[in-house]
Amino acid sequence: MNDRTCIVTRETREPDEMIRFVAAPDGSVVPDLKLKLPGRGCWVSAEKHLVEKAAARNLFAKALRAPVTVAPDLAEMVDSLMATSTLGALGLARKAGAVALGATKVEAAVRSGKAVAVIHAIDASPDGVRKILAARNAAAHAGGEMVPAFKLFSENEMSLALGATNVIHAAVLGQGAGEAALKRMRMLAAYRGEEVHDISAAAAAAGAAEDME
Repeated sequence: MNDRTCIVTRETREPDEMIRFVAAPDGSVVPDLKLKLPGRGCWVSAEKHLVEKAAARNLFAKALRAPVTVAPDLAEMVDSLMATSTLGALGLARKAGAVALGATKVEAAVRSGKAVAVIHAIDASPDGVRKILAARNAAAHAGGEMVPAFKLFSENEMSLALGATNVIHAAVLGQGAGEAALKRMRMLAAYRGEEVHDISAAAAAAGAAEDME
């Protein structure tokens, strides 16, 4: 078996789109997000429902060629670890100056082309999201790419990770640490099956036209 073949779908994908699992010394199946744990591993495409399916069908034992135990909350465990990793990456990006906070600074970063992503708190008000959407549409209408937007964390989670208070809107800037954070945000969103508000420039232009009507 190709070591990067999903044990559920049998599709071969890039490691960045998959999660590696290994058997711990006690025989339990554990995720290896950092790809550093020793021993035979198996891969599952980074989607929550596929991890659940692998557990339900007992596919880990076959792939790892060992009697293993699978925690009933394995998929949730993976989600929690990915969320922690993503928040950590956002915190590092903030320290590196690759994150702008607050609606005004986020709008400016989007319109200037410096933002590679926008992240809204899950509990953000529709009005605040709408204003930043207008900026994203305007930037795309002007010939740029549509800046993707994510809703992955609560205001409290974002505030703790970014070392500020009342963090509702943030922009990730196109620097090394920012790109690393964006990579984790995309993976977490894909794992949860959540929509990334990332549409084509043509669709954005249509949206901008609607906003001006």
